[in-house]
Amino acid sequence: MYELNGKVAIVTGAGRHSGLGEGMARRLANEGCSVVIADLGHTEGEFFPAHGVATTDEMEEVAQAMRDDTGAQVRTIACDVRDEAQVENMVATTVAELGRLDVLVNNAGIGYLMQLIVDTPVAEWDAVLDVNLKGTFLCTKFAARHMIDQGEGGRIINIASQAAKSGFPYASAYTSSKHGIIGFTRSAALELGSHGITVNAICPNHVTTGLGAWQNEHFSKILGLTLDDYLDGMKSRIPMGRTGQPDDIGNACAWLASDEAGYITGEALNVSGGEEYH
Repeated sequence: MYELNGKVAIVTGAGRHSGLGEGMARRLANEGCSVVIADLGHTEGEFFPAHGVATTDEMEEVAQAMRDDTGAQVRTIACDVRDEAQVENMVATTVAELGRLDVLVNNAGIGYLMQLIVDTPVAEWDAVLDVNLKGTFLCTKFAARHMIDQGEGGRIINIASQAAKSGFPYASAYTSSKHGIIGFTRSAALELGSHGITVNAICPNHVTTGLGAWQNEHFSKILGLTLDDYLDGMKSRIPMGRTGQPDDIGNACAWLASDEAGYITGEALNVSGGEEYH
């Protein structure tokens, strides 16, 4: 549909079953891309728990299922997006093994460290900003260098959030990082446009994933609601009457990666069923 045959894409934070990253990576693979699934690859202390990151085993399971279903080349690379050397290696390995890099999807993020400002430790704030915002910067830095050298343009797609445009309680670090991603997207679009590289952000509302289910449980308890009442309240705020699905974001990602979106850059695209409209 979007003629992405022969393109190579990196999707960070894509190693978990039924996750948002997996949905985007799968859609790009279905469109003919060779795909690198990147994720942390291991749990690490309280800030990187099992419900937040993929192990190397899970990454390979996701990749193999994608290979079986789509026939695409799918490679896994463990990468801590906070670490400049690891990010540089991820990009270099992708180019060495797959020959090029055309699409970067900055999806890796922390969306599970959420509490009131007055209760937020500095270390927790730093972890969220380091992954969500610094990780986006580092991956863009090294992917853009290669795209410039390659001389054929490219696509950088940053996964922001509804929280990139509206504030949410218990999520000051997350909201700040996602607002920052939109600012970064706009600056990067200005710098890279002359090289034929577009830079855009996708702003989903709540998406039903494993992490999304954890968020539902977490916030329903904080608000003293049953899970069903919490979900009903969420759906009532969405004109389309349902929460988002990974396929909804995958569709937007594939379009932004395509030539059809070649004159669109610096944008922050809402994919929210009408819930976020400004």
